[in-house]
Amino acid sequence: MQKIYSGLKNLDKVTYKIIKYGLLFSTFVGLIATTFLCSYIILGVTFFYYLGITLIKESFFLAVEFIICGIIVDSIKKQT
Repeated sequence: MQKIYSGLKNLDKVTYKIIKYGLLFSTFVGLIATTFLCSYIILGVTFFYYLGITLIKESFFLAVEFIICGIIVDSIKKQT
């Protein structure tokens, strides 16, 4: 955990910007998923439930992927 924190602290500006916009996109996908889950509560259509759960999983996956891959790419760029 300490390595991830120090990796985030010393990021290149371009990599930081990519991670920032990636997390913003992930948040947007999470908000869409929340909308589908609220629609499921109101309308009771099970398709909205499965779509919302799938999108919220994808949102979490994207957030973690942007953070981890950003740190890895930054460390590779600094090695060369």
